[in-house]
Amino acid sequence: MLRFLTAGESHGQALVVIVEGLPAGLDVTVEDIQSELSRRRLGFGRGPRQRFEQDDVTLLGGVRHGRTLGSPVAIEIKNTEWFRSDKWHEEMSPAPGSTKAPLTRVRPGHADLPGMQKYGFTDARDVLERASARETAARVAAGTLAKLLLRTIDVEILSHVIQMGSVRSDAPRPTITDLSAVDESPVRCFDRGAAERMVAEVESAAKDGDSLGGIVEVLGYGVPVGLGSHVHWDRKLDALLAQAIMSIQAVKGVEIGDGFEVAGRRGSSAHDAVRWDTDTQEYVRDTTLAGGTEGGISNGGLLVVRAAMKPLATLNKPSLPTVDVVTKDAGVSFKERTDVTAVPAMGVVAERSHGNRKIDGWQATSCSSRASLRRHGRPPRDVVWSDHSVHLRNRRGGSIPGHGVQCPHRCSRISESVRRCRRGRHRSAGAESTSPPTDVRCLAPSRSHDVGESSPTFGATRCDSPSAHRR
Repeated sequence: MLRFLTAGESHGQALVVIVEGLPAGLDVTVEDIQSELSRRRLGFGRGPRQRFEQDDVTLLGGVRHGRTLGSPVAIEIKNTEWFRSDKWHEEMSPAPGSTKAPLTRVRPGHADLPGMQKYGFTDARDVLERASARETAARVAAGTLAKLLLRTIDVEILSHVIQMGSVRSDAPRPTITDLSAVDESPVRCFDRGAAERMVAEVESAAKDGDSLGGIVEVLGYGVPVGLGSHVHWDRKLDALLAQAIMSIQAVKGVEIGDGFEVAGRRGSSAHDAVRWDTDTQEYVRDTTLAGGTEGGISNGGLLVVRAAMKPLATLNKPSLPTVDVVTKDAGVSFKERTDVTAVPAMGVVAERSHGNRKIDGWQATSCSSRASLRRHGRPPRDVVWSDHSVHLRNRRGGSIPGHGVQCPHRCSRISESVRRCRRGRHRSAGAESTSPPTDVRCLAPSRSHDVGESSPTFGATRCDSPSAHRR
């Protein structure tokens, strides 16, 4: 399982995240992480901190010469505000001392009061510093590593805002090629007309000193069949996704596919019909009512998850009635630096949570079902399955146990029964052909063949008869 642990406070020196479970050989750079963190700062309606806070990333361990070592990866994200001034040095110092300005008028809807009651605190800052959504920067850093790993098997993830306040988009879903267009939108909405109305909604809320919530849709493209499990409750892919998304600050609802809508339908119109595609030699579902999962297992379709974010509990014009926990006097909640809305940024965080849980679903798949995935699903081109772990295949050559042949076009799906790639073409002796390949690279050269010659050197063998492979 891919696990990560974060530490640090919103106005402290830094956030730290340790990621465990990554294979050796994954290409990782600081720039990869920095790029995703910059996307997290996007969105109209964000507060002033996003304009001056820069995420200063340092890879502390687990990566050497741009590649993971198989050991835990440690990442530090410095809070540049800490180093730019001494504003928070005394207030957030780890040395013994006390605060000069305790926060005692708790904010309804925030972790302030229950956190203070749970731990016996008298200052809400002891809770809010850790409960702050600033912590999601560490999650994005961890999720970037998951995203890079998923990319080795051609899985891509994007998010887009489909609702902000009362404004809802009804435009078609974006694809991976539309990611830049989504990020260029001030509210990360693919529907230009709806985006303009969302901006107006944010401006209206800002004028009133209020906040806005919304809904984000996260889409997983290229997800193979078989991630997750129907056997164990804690390995179901949709359950893993729901838990990860619900853990994001201010998220109050998660929907897989059209989960809430289909609850009001009859069964005859609430499920994704299955058909056989003779061109791709695959089972196909033309709708996404189930969101790409059935029985807790990915079905090879588009993976669709929606997250509903409530309006933020901290308002620029405090008006929520509350109580002072020391005097018990009635009043309004205190003001802390805040956003009008963080829905666009939440989508980027949800992408990373989406990716982390797909890795968990991948690694939770049993050895026997992985073998079936290789036969009937997508052969991972750059990943080797072993009994208890996942390893990256050397991109300069290598073997994937259990795979007999590889399409010269490096197609993501190959039907072993007909050995035909999705694009319906193969290369033989340097020419393109629509017939099955007769000259393909053997991916298991150390195994015996009826025809051809095997060699212990990875990628050095070409089998003259792919149908003659012994398995």
